[in-house]
Amino acid sequence: MTREQAIQKVAELIRGIKFCMLVTQTDEGHLHSRPVTTQDQEFDGDLWFIGGKDSEWVQDISKREQINLAYSQPDGQNYVSITGRASLVEDRTKLEEVWSDFYKAYFPEGIDDPNVQLVRVETHGAELWESSGKLASAFQTAKGLLTGNQADMGTNQSVALE
Repeated sequence: MTREQAIQKVAELIRGIKFCMLVTQTDEGHLHSRPVTTQDQEFDGDLWFIGGKDSEWVQDISKREQINLAYSQPDGQNYVSITGRASLVEDRTKLEEVWSDFYKAYFPEGIDDPNVQLVRVETHGAELWESSGKLASAFQTAKGLLTGNQADMGTNQSVALE
């Protein structure tokens, strides 16, 4: 699969999933997950987020840039785990592009709040799990139970994004 095909495949699977789990490493070396909001933009190999400069996850990224993002679409039984390098970006034009009034709940001064931090994730690779859907998965599970054969639960593949 080419890089362009991999990007297209990941874009297809994460499209419409508003929240994902972002995993960073803490000062103690522990992995820490928390939900973050993916910006509503076409995936081109980079993902963008807005966080608070004083938030733990932004502080983690300022010290250790390697992250993981986990996307889940249980209704379609599709899952994506993305690895990448996060960076803290000061780019007013990009911030204006991704900003929405949703963030006023977190940043009372709006886009000019001094705590607003734009975060870019340059993706390295992704692990994809795709199912044929809930009904097909239920059928495959029942078939596996009845026949004693392993159920076909869809496809799994790793793709390079850099």
